[in-house]
Amino acid sequence: MPSAAPPRRRRHGATLVILLAVLAGMTGLTIAAVPLYRIFCGATGLGGTTQRAQAAPETIAPALVTVSFDAQTAPGLDWDFRPLTPFVKVHPGEQTQVFFRAVNRSARPITARAVYNVTPAKIGIYFDKLQCFCFSNQTLAPGQKADMGVVFFVDPAMLKDPDTREVRAITLSYTMFRAINAPPPSASAAPPPARSVN
Repeated sequence: MPSAAPPRRRRHGATLVILLAVLAGMTGLTIAAVPLYRIFCGATGLGGTTQRAQAAPETIAPALVTVSFDAQTAPGLDWDFRPLTPFVKVHPGEQTQVFFRAVNRSARPITARAVYNVTPAKIGIYFDKLQCFCFSNQTLAPGQKADMGVVFFVDPAMLKDPDTREVRAITLSYTMFRAINAPPPSASAAPPPARSVN
């Protein structure tokens, strides 16, 4: 009578290979989850994630939208951080620039980075940034103050979307966190343009 051991070993070997493949697949999905989630949020505006754009649209809608600004610092970051303008009224499609002021209150250089979102969250897909200090780390020396700019527009397509066409108030919120594994200090956000005195 032939032994049952070889078929049993083959089955155990096949089971082990399948389990290892499942484990490798799950590990790969875990590693890819965060970047894939960021890409998905960026593409869909999920959770109030704003968009990045290369240029403002050519058409400007007559409607007015109030964009308010909110700024916070995470615990453990000894910075003051606030918007220089509490809100602006903009026409969808109109390019607008505002500034946030950060001051390092600590006795050492600190590198930080801002995370952001807009509310209502459903408008995230229509809130576009052309330039933003939040795209890179910001380093401030002890006591240093910096005015950091963001250039944005609200996409006029929001007025044609049944889910967003009634929105007339948007809040852009930033939270500044200490940067993890910050690179050596580099140039921070560009200062505001000089204003002429009449």
